[in-house]
Amino acid sequence: MSVQTTGSTPDTEQHGVLYRFGLFLARHARAVCILGLLFLLGAAALGTTAFGKLQSGGFEDPAADSSLAAGIDNAHFPPEANLVVMVHADQGTVDDAAVRQVGQELTAELKGAQGLSVAASWFDTPAPGLVAQDNSSALILLVIDGDQGTAVERGGELATEISGPRGPATVQVGGEIGVFGDINNQVSSSLALAEAIAVPVTLILLILVFGSLVAALLPLLIGIFAIIGTFAELAILGSITDVSIFSINLTTALGLGLGIDYGLLLVARFREELAGGREVPEAVAHTVATAGRTIAFSAAAVIAALATLLVFPLYFLSSFGYAGIGVVLIAALGALVITPACLALLGLRVEKGKLPFPGFARGTPSPFWKKVAGAVFRRPILAAAPVLGALVVASIPLFGTGFALPDDTVLPPDAESRQVSVALDEQYPSRSDATFTVVSADPVDDSSVAAAATAVAAVPGVVSVDTAAGPVTATGTGAVDPAAGVLGADGYQRMLVHTSAPGGSDAASDLVADVRAALPGGFLVGGTDASLADTLAGIARPLPIALAIIVITTFVLLFLFTGSVLQPLRALVVNSLSLCASLGIVTWVFADGHLIELFGATARPMDASMTVLLFCIAFGLSMDYEVFLISRITELHDHGADLRTAVTEGLARTGRLVTSAALLLAVSFFAFTSSSVSMLQLFGLGAGLAVIIDATLIRGVLVPAAMRLLGPANFWAPAPLRRLHGRFALRD
Repeated sequence: MSVQTTGSTPDTEQHGVLYRFGLFLARHARAVCILGLLFLLGAAALGTTAFGKLQSGGFEDPAADSSLAAGIDNAHFPPEANLVVMVHADQGTVDDAAVRQVGQELTAELKGAQGLSVAASWFDTPAPGLVAQDNSSALILLVIDGDQGTAVERGGELATEISGPRGPATVQVGGEIGVFGDINNQVSSSLALAEAIAVPVTLILLILVFGSLVAALLPLLIGIFAIIGTFAELAILGSITDVSIFSINLTTALGLGLGIDYGLLLVARFREELAGGREVPEAVAHTVATAGRTIAFSAAAVIAALATLLVFPLYFLSSFGYAGIGVVLIAALGALVITPACLALLGLRVEKGKLPFPGFARGTPSPFWKKVAGAVFRRPILAAAPVLGALVVASIPLFGTGFALPDDTVLPPDAESRQVSVALDEQYPSRSDATFTVVSADPVDDSSVAAAATAVAAVPGVVSVDTAAGPVTATGTGAVDPAAGVLGADGYQRMLVHTSAPGGSDAASDLVADVRAALPGGFLVGGTDASLADTLAGIARPLPIALAIIVITTFVLLFLFTGSVLQPLRALVVNSLSLCASLGIVTWVFADGHLIELFGATARPMDASMTVLLFCIAFGLSMDYEVFLISRITELHDHGADLRTAVTEGLARTGRLVTSAALLLAVSFFAFTSSSVSMLQLFGLGAGLAVIIDATLIRGVLVPAAMRLLGPANFWAPAPLRRLHGRFALRD
């Protein structure tokens, strides 16, 4: 992203497309602003429907065996309970007559409720698996009808109706639908809290950056424009395809941050043009032709990184790819169309509300960053070594972490569904061991099921296999257990594989592979642990393609911008190191549990989907500051400056603006550490750290050091590529 010094501009720029577009916006500023306002009102009305269209899932591969098994299960067998109602005895046990009466009355009440059915109740049939070991609580298992969105809504209504004290007992609601409902509620409240933190903090920082209230308001308005546009986009996408509920927080943070970032660059450049003596229309045109080109390139770089998410089969990632690309386009649209029109209307009034001190983003070179660049250039290895060492050390936790699917542990300990899950794990041990579901892919005969069950029962770690003919163990077959439920329907057969491995453990993951290897063809393995194994495989398979897309697009875009073949390679290496460091830090906190009490969260394995998402977003954003610095250095070098001068002056002239832009972008991410959902906290901390590390240690130390060590090779390219660059170069 190059921000040139004000002065004479080449004729080619004055007659360029962006220059003419800027003049058009300046001449029709009022009409453009009116159209922008109409768009905003329409987007706001549409965006209010977004929350009801988003889903809590999206972490499974729909083509995986576990997903296919779930589909057969749902199509041919009675639905499994998805909502757990837990009745606690405040004193004594659930055997007490008064507590039992509460449970029986609640069971009868639920049997008469709309949109659900009672799958099992200890207060009707006292089965051992429905009562706690110490008899302090008992369960009523419900099936909520409808798709996930309908079930979550109905589950939330039911929780409001029945949760809380009931005479001598207390009722809590949990289970799959309960967890999803609590996640949805926490995500909504987290969004409001994050925006309540980010917007005022951002405004204060913008005032300090510009030293002017009016100039500070413009980037913030573009950020809000991007947020409202994001809600409308998610409402549309949610009507077309499955979109993750988490996307509303993550895309909002991205939209607010990029909108402010882009607005900052435009306003800073416009003030620089005015200070150079240009008239307002000409200043707007030059701003669009220079900073506008930078923003267009930045948006292209972020979009290229987000596009890699589309190769993954999990809709948590692919839906964020679509949503994220749309958000970047909305932020860029607001910056490139609305901001220039507003600047044209404001003119010199952009300086109104001045503070008694100059802002940080003034146009003069920064003495601090010039000294830093000079020191690094004199001792590149001495300067780079400790930074490299720190980044490598910070990266280490990432490479030793495990992965898990999101579950109740992403919620705070006081969430009701989380408390129910904890009680199930501690007081209902039969529910804590890994259980796999094996279904036939097609109708099969009894002999095929018997052979499959016998093969699975012989796998070490498998305790028993429930079949329609009875439980099978390594030593034989037992009597039919009615508690196992319906295991045969429409010719399809279902087996429940009970194991000794704790659910979610490495041993359970290994057992999934062993059971699949033991099964004959025509059978599918499902269940939570099978879903986790399939999710990791669903991410691992397309990962090389995603990385190839990032590498190729980064190389091509940076080559077209710099004309060098080494600068793109250097950028890939240092950017990847920076991102691994930020991911390592969040792993150290959220997976290893260090300092996690500061966030009120529970240590748990990393979510593989969130890790990939964070990497792709942070990589795209790192390109923003990469181009910002390198384009200025390249520009100075092309105008005759030697390497030392180009690097030191380039960093001096961009340092303040890069730091300011990074700080503002990081604020929108760090605000989500206030969330009570640990996945959002992880994203906020990781993305914010990635931006700060990139704008300081990478741009301030490693880039100048690498350029000093590369010397003249910084700007080298083979003759054919030089000719290609001369024809298609992306320059301001």
